[in-house]
Parts: sequence; C-alpha cells; structure tokens
Amino acid sequence: METLLYWIAEQRTTCGFPAAEQALEEPDGLLAIGGDLGSRRLLEAYRHGIFPWYDSTQPILWWSPNPRSVLFPEGLVISRSLRRSLNRCAYEITIDRSFPEVIQACAEPRKDGQGTWLTPAMIDAYTALHREGHAHSIEAWNDDRLIGGLYGICIGRVFFAESMFSRRPDASKICLVRLAKHLLTWDFKLIDCQVHSQHIERLGALRIPRSQFIAMLDRWCPATISENAWQSNPQDRPPVRRSI
Repeated sequence: METLLYWIAEQRTTCGFPAAEQALEEPDGLLAIGGDLGSRRLLEAYRHGIFPWYDSTQPILWWSPNPRSVLFPEGLVISRSLRRSLNRCAYEITIDRSFPEVIQACAEPRKDGQGTWLTPAMIDAYTALHREGHAHSIEAWNDDRLIGGLYGICIGRVFFAESMFSRRPDASKICLVRLAKHLLTWDFKLIDCQVHSQHIERLGALRIPRSQFIAMLDRWCPATISENAWQSNPQDRPPVRRSI
C-alpha cells in the first residue's frame, strides 16, 4: 500500500501540522514535508513534539519519532570521570553569552569527517528564535575561548535540546550539567533529546512512548516561567532545589 506524506505549503498564514501519531514507522517518525522555518511554525512544531531534520539536498522534513528520548533534569547521570572533570573544572560557564557562535560550532564537521544537519537556513532560523527569547545556549570558556556548548528551545517548562559540541574533553557534558542544574532551579520538568543514542543513554536519557511525551508537552508547555529564568545573572533567582 502506498504511503502518503503530509505536504505543508510554504506560507506563514497557517502553521498546522498533522497529528504526531500519523508519522511513519519507517523511516521512524517522518511526518511531513515542506513549509518554512519561520519562528511561528517552529514553535508550533516543537509544542506538538515535531522537529525539522534534513540536509541541504532535501526539502524540509518534519519528524516525531516513537519512542521519544527524554531526560528528566533530576535524572541526569554523572559518571565518576565526569565528576572528576567537574571537580577540577576551571572553565567559565555562561548562559546566552554567544548563541550565534555556539550554533555555528555545532554545525562544524565532526571528528569522523561527517557534517551535521544544520544548514545555513536552520542556523538563521534558530538564531532568530534566540533573538526573540525562545532559544538559549550554554557556553564553556577557557581563557575567553569558546571550548564547548549546547543550545535548544524553551517552551513553558520544557527544554528541547538541539545540539552540542566540545573542543576540550567533557566540555559539552559540563554544559549539560550546568543546564540541568539551571532547569531544576527554575522548576523545568523535561529535556527533549529527540533521537536515542548510547551517548545520551549513559547520561540518563530514557525512551518513552510518543503518546506519553505528547501528554507531557500538553501539561508543561503551557506553563509560565519567570521572565528572569534565562538571564545570565538573574536578580531574583529562587533557591536551588538540589545541587549537581
């Protein structure tokens, strides 16, 4: 039987998506094709458990895999080696100091020579979300040199992690620890990790049914957060609920 995919017209007047449960089983999670990367459409996608993932030779592809990989901030696993790195860490860790530089670094080729899915259009789109206050970065610095970081999108009390990079051992993991601590401080509930890997599993990520993930989004994305939550040095920081 022929499988048909939902085609999204490239217009900004409507941002609707089909229900996530309509996504294909093979390839896992492919839901729709087309559309644009405008901020309104991207936020609508993430709010409903959908994200773009494609390369420069393809049209925009929208995905919602099942199961979904997630990380609860309180469930972050810190290995003994990472704990040692944290204990002797001399890096300065910042929030939203250099989002454009972080996303550009995430787009660089990996050590295995492979590129990433971050096309120039996607970089522009997420940078626009950052300017609008929806996308955020965590940075690790050594002598004013950016040596690691990560970025993602915040909707309500959910952080949708997108990508990370390291130029020094454990730099991105240290940023993840800082992110988890930050999210716990401000009562965030969930980090979306999208697609499962052994790397994020070792850090505590779990695979949950897509239906459960969507239910969590329905509960936590509409929640409000303090306007100070993403300031680098918020003046009215609430007490830390637990330390990492």
